[in-house]
Amino acid sequence: MKKFIIIFLLFISFFAKAQDKIGITEEDYQNSGVEMADKMRSEGKIYVLVSIIGIVLGGILVYVIQTDTKISGLEKKYND
Repeated sequence: MKKFIIIFLLFISFFAKAQDKIGITEEDYQNSGVEMADKMRSEGKIYVLVSIIGIVLGGILVYVIQTDTKISGLEKKYND
């Protein structure tokens, strides 16, 4: 039964398309700005986004440091 399912899924994957190809034009090469970033920067939202990313990464860093100190303490107790 598993063989039939695998063969069926493999057969379907040959005919599936993720997306259509879009041709690259000369205008694409001349595009030097990113609309989303420019709009967020003009409205001041980019700074909120950067601060949230900083807070999340800072929280992960604090968690890793605390975990490391706890593990170091357990290693000292185990070795003694």
